Amino acid sequence: MKQAEDGRQGNLYQALLEYSGQGVYPFHMPGHKRRTEDPFLRDFPNPFSIDITEIHGFDNLHHAEGILRESMDRMAAVYGADRSYYLVNGSSSGVLSAVSAVSDNSGTILMARNCHKSAYHGVFLNRMRTAYTYPQIHGEFGVQCGLVPSEIEKLLNQNVDISAVFVVSPTYDGIVSDIKKIANLCHERKIPLVADEAHGAHFPFGSQFPASALEAGADVVIQSLHKTLPSLTQTAVLHVKEGLVDVDRLEHYLQIYQSSSPSYVFMAAMERCVSYMNGEGRRRMDSFYQRILALRRELEGMRCLRLLDASAKGTYGIYDLDLSKIVISTRKARITGEELDRRLREEAGLEMEMCTADSVTAITSLMDTEEGLNRLKEALLEADRRLEKRVPAERPAEPLPPIPAARPVMTIYEAWNRPKKPVPLEQSAGHISGEYVYLYPPGIPILAPGEEILPQAAETMIRYKESGLALQGLKDYRAETIQVLR
Repeated sequence: MKQAEDGRQGNLYQALLEYSGQGVYPFHMPGHKRRTEDPFLRDFPNPFSIDITEIHGFDNLHHAEGILRESMDRMAAVYGADRSYYLVNGSSSGVLSAVSAVSDNSGTILMARNCHKSAYHGVFLNRMRTAYTYPQIHGEFGVQCGLVPSEIEKLLNQNVDISAVFVVSPTYDGIVSDIKKIANLCHERKIPLVADEAHGAHFPFGSQFPASALEAGADVVIQSLHKTLPSLTQTAVLHVKEGLVDVDRLEHYLQIYQSSSPSYVFMAAMERCVSYMNGEGRRRMDSFYQRILALRRELEGMRCLRLLDASAKGTYGIYDLDLSKIVISTRKARITGEELDRRLREEAGLEMEMCTADSVTAITSLMDTEEGLNRLKEALLEADRRLEKRVPAERPAEPLPPIPAARPVMTIYEAWNRPKKPVPLEQSAGHISGEYVYLYPPGIPILAPGEEILPQAAETMIRYKESGLALQGLKDYRAETIQVLR
């Protein structure tokens, strides 16, 4: 039987069963952390027993008037939205719907460059022009941080045809921008603010966490329940504050981008998750937060590895920080983030959410156990002790270059439909990109179709590849060539 590169057999079902019995602890999404012994998860019925279609009495997600409408209205009340919608195709379907709803196929959308690839797909499908605002880069951690409101204001003044603003907050690493200021800038100009808050669905359930983008004034907010809350993978929600968004148009696109056979298992899981979080979950969030603070206090003594902590607020555009994201810098430790990620997996049985050239990120949730958090603490402290004993003569690796500013030459749609040819990455500078190039996770483009490949971009791609980071989006899976316009 053919094996995958990591040695797993081709039978997915069997591979999942084997993996679940190996004792690897998940510091990654989904937020339920596979805690089947927890009463909340244990009491969920066998999914086959409640898997139905739109039969009598169970409403229709795409024309909800009964039990589903009431369920989503209750969710809207919990989150403080005027309307809320279940997303059975994940946050990506909500992002696509939101971008489409605020576009008119002729204007420009102002996007944070660290938007998820689904936002770029929405731009492509709607043939929109783009202007970009760039998050600040944290020098030591190498992570993309907050957006500067004054920079957004400058771009809004320079581009009078901007029809909407799209931002990501929090980022993959839990960094929150000043959404209230950004929303005010948008509303002064009567344009909507869309916030990809995929990693912040837990914010409203604990006063210790940052304010939700919805509370801060965003007009459309997309959240992935499955990332940080006890819900199934692919379950997400979209919230709307009425006024600047055409709700009928938004609902039309939700029907286009979502399955016509929505999973009732998914919708039941979302309803139950939100209901739980609005009751017992709120009480558990407080004890969870205290456990995270205790973990962070233990990690403060690391000498080589460094923890991104609350002291970063007010720097690099960081307005607030979600402390449930454990972000560890390796830049001063003479190893890469990828190397630390591998060590934690192979030596401690811990699977992180993601790694970059200079850091690793662990996602925690209220479903994490004391034993799991202790394993993470001991593994990081042990790694730090071992790194401290390294020969001083060893020099740290040269920092990888940040993702450079883009230079769009034409729209993504125009470029995608032009004839293309492959050229080696080393010879790509000066050409116009005909495809996406991004690191996944988190899916932030280094290049999008229609952008000039500047020398800095070509160097960045080569350096990332040499460092073992996976360049995705390329037709050439070996990342040796890139498609450019003829």
